[in-house]
Amino acid sequence: MIMKILTRSSVLILLVISACAPRRDLVYFSNMANTTTTNDAQNPEARIRQNDIVNITMNSLSPESNLLFTSKNISPGASLNGYRVNKSGNIHLPLIGDFKIEGMTIEEAQSGIAAALSQHVKKPEVEIQIVNFKVTVIGEVNRPSTFVITDEKVNLLEALGMAGDMTVYGKRDNVLIIRTEDNHKTMKRLNLNNQETLNSPYFNLRQNDIVYVEPDRSKAVEFSSNTRIAPMIIASISAAAVLIAVLLRR
Repeated sequence: MIMKILTRSSVLILLVISACAPRRDLVYFSNMANTTTTNDAQNPEARIRQNDIVNITMNSLSPESNLLFTSKNISPGASLNGYRVNKSGNIHLPLIGDFKIEGMTIEEAQSGIAAALSQHVKKPEVEIQIVNFKVTVIGEVNRPSTFVITDEKVNLLEALGMAGDMTVYGKRDNVLIIRTEDNHKTMKRLNLNNQETLNSPYFNLRQNDIVYVEPDRSKAVEFSSNTRIAPMIIASISAAAVLIAVLLRR
């Protein structure tokens, strides 16, 4: 009889502990019906901003001029990997001098620089890449890190994929996006269990965005001191039950 009571007590403790952990929805966009369609989120092209570093290559009918844009002959004011946009929004280029590039898309900057170069060389072709376009993913993901994006386009799911996806403790309904624009930080929380998130302007990330995945309460319960003590209590009760059973048989 005593053995049965102690065993039932152990089971009851286990049930109480498991009840403390909230129910977690581990499926992305779980409210999306099988036949549901949604409009693509607005994904404006990346615009060049202050402190961006742009790598510029130029090809024309003048090999001598082309060499001016190689890394071996980079102009003063340029970083090791390209040209840094200064506080005035300018970069200093060979043949042209200061050129305002801030606020332009990649295509706009390419066309503008090519037009300026056409006064000095024949048929210039310009290619630009933002080499410091990066996003950071931290929190409850398997591989938190900062990732460099080579094509200036990345959405939230792609960034989470690069970080190895969320752990089972990540709160899919409360992902925080921290964005800095014009020295002003904005924060937005997105629910990845809701299909409407696909239409959010924060779903498509911008350069220097930070993605923070918050842990849910179940992790706090699992790693709390009370939870760590519970197995010891259960083991003690089981040991006591065995001892009492042995004594009663004598």
